[in-house]
Amino acid sequence: MKKLLFTYLIGIFILNTAVSFSQILDPVRWNYEHKKLSDTEIELTFIADIEDRWHLYSQDLPEGGPIPTSFTIEGSADFELIGEVIEVTEPEVKYDQSFQMKLKLFSHKAVFKQKIKLLSEGTVKIKGFVEFMSCDDEKCLPPKESDFEFVIQGSSLADIGHEEGQGTTSIKEQKESEKEFFKPRVNLSGEASKQSDKIALQSSENSEKSGKPLWGFFLFSMLAGFAGLLTPCVFPMIPMTVAFFSQGIENRVKSILKAIIFGLSIILIYTSIGLIVSLTSAGADFANNLSTHWIPNVIFFTLFMIFAASFLGMFELVLPGRLINRSDKQVDRGGIIASFFMGVTTVLVSFSCTGPIVGALLVEAASGDIIKPTLGMFGFSLAFALPFTLFAIFPSWLKNLPKSGGWLNSVKVILGFIVLAFGLKFLSNIDQTYHLGILSRQIYLAIWIVIFTIMGFYLLGKIKFAHDSDLPFITIPRLVLIIATFVFVLYLVPGLFGAPLNSISGLIPPQDTRGFKMSSQVMGSSLGISNASDNGSNTLCEAPKYADFLHLPYGLKGYFDYDQGLECARELNKPVLLDFKGHACSNCKEMESKVWSDPAVLKRLRNEYIIIALYVDDRTKLDESEWVVSEYDGKVKKTIGKMNADFQITRYKINSQPYYVILDLNENVLVPPRSHNLDIKKYVDFLDKGLEEFKKLN
Repeated sequence: MKKLLFTYLIGIFILNTAVSFSQILDPVRWNYEHKKLSDTEIELTFIADIEDRWHLYSQDLPEGGPIPTSFTIEGSADFELIGEVIEVTEPEVKYDQSFQMKLKLFSHKAVFKQKIKLLSEGTVKIKGFVEFMSCDDEKCLPPKESDFEFVIQGSSLADIGHEEGQGTTSIKEQKESEKEFFKPRVNLSGEASKQSDKIALQSSENSEKSGKPLWGFFLFSMLAGFAGLLTPCVFPMIPMTVAFFSQGIENRVKSILKAIIFGLSIILIYTSIGLIVSLTSAGADFANNLSTHWIPNVIFFTLFMIFAASFLGMFELVLPGRLINRSDKQVDRGGIIASFFMGVTTVLVSFSCTGPIVGALLVEAASGDIIKPTLGMFGFSLAFALPFTLFAIFPSWLKNLPKSGGWLNSVKVILGFIVLAFGLKFLSNIDQTYHLGILSRQIYLAIWIVIFTIMGFYLLGKIKFAHDSDLPFITIPRLVLIIATFVFVLYLVPGLFGAPLNSISGLIPPQDTRGFKMSSQVMGSSLGISNASDNGSNTLCEAPKYADFLHLPYGLKGYFDYDQGLECARELNKPVLLDFKGHACSNCKEMESKVWSDPAVLKRLRNEYIIIALYVDDRTKLDESEWVVSEYDGKVKKTIGKMNADFQITRYKINSQPYYVILDLNENVLVPPRSHNLDIKKYVDFLDKGLEEFKKLN
């Protein structure tokens, strides 16, 4: 008995070990259910169970992003579809750095529904498949299809639902699953059911985001609050406000209490604005439309241009005088209530300078997490109110404040330049989402270079705007700002010639929107690679197949067909770098942007390797003679992407991208393959070790 138990435990250990080391990932499992709504109307339910750390993409994604989830139902005379597949589970929205856009996705679980109308009696079969793509924080899997089949048998509504690779679910199991899944929804209307799903998702979403602090945005908001203090219509108000509270200096405790109420009033007003924006911007559709639809982006661009013009002195944004006068009358009454209205008056009077900053902050916050507007306004108001409150409590500190002067208007003008530059982001969103090809990366960077160059000359005193005073000399802080501005301009210039500019990649269009192509020599020069050392670089044996629509970055040349690339490698006696990638693979683009762009990496790729880039999600149809039958699932692969994805699975037992493999001329792996890792040194070592092992064989 003990031997049997020991053998059993060893078997379990070996099985678990084998499973844990297996790299064929399958993080999304589908289940299918249905229920009868009436004698002729059926509701089909598609349920995706998603492993932790993985996510499934929505049906509604902007162009240029990953592959959206889609449902294909085979047509039949026995039924007709009622409407389209709806997403019962509300997706969350996250910003993808590589795609430069907000994307809708699901975590843990996603539920989709489709209504159908039966047109015939007896047995009705509903067949089709769902195509989907899943990613985690480090890798993405190629698009996959899951077949489904519902068999509706008269009034009994017996059904069969199955998933590719899982087999068929029995009627009993399906009904038990249906009973369990719909249990929380008994006696709920459709709207209540949807609200229940939304609450559940938000709870899950909050638990996930709890580990992702928003300190960066909070600190940025505080910096914006301090910047608002250093404007001409706010800074002079500090002594005036302190004078108001100093009138009760004989009662120190009361004076401090009034100052605290004054500060809290400012925080309350601004935070309330953020709270309103948070409540009205809740929901994935709002955030997605805000970031991708042309109407809100045009509105935001226009607002930013108005704000910039105001800061640069073209006009002032002021609130109606009646509103300010009413608040000021309440201040004259005195008492604790007067402190609150003093805070209200301060906010209203300072609006002409703080309004553009607050507006820009809210636009940035409203396009992301729904808590950001409230958090942002709290951070802004905390920084804005703190000096007023502290100086009201300790009026003697006023002696250390610098005197008002022309430097205040300079701060306002500098903010105008920054708002002008960042307003272009909204035009860029429109250009990328709708593929207009107008605001290319080069044009965008050229405008930024001009804006910040003019700002540098303004700081030098070579350019003057309305309300500016003469600049008799340059102070040390101003000199530091001048140096920083021109350094930033010089940093931008190589971006015109293809440099990745990784540190600001989230603020500018991606590299694939370049308005013109640079030659490989110019590209190499811009990235610090000496062309003189490129002996034999960019040499290929013959024109690559599919090169009319598939490309490599940075002027690199390679192949997109495995057999063709391997044949050239044998002819030139070079090792092969096999690059499994995808059009919708954000991590692939990040690797190319931050690792392949490095001169040391790029030099080795250009000179020492034959690159074979295999896109696993390309939908180009192959000729029938090129179709392959998979050894993994027995299905016929009819597109470039499916053939390459199957090749990766069958050959290397892995289905995530990016995935880099170095091969010799006999297709043997020379060094352990690599996946997504932004350590440039380790990638260089990977290439060097592969080359070293290859040379040992020759």
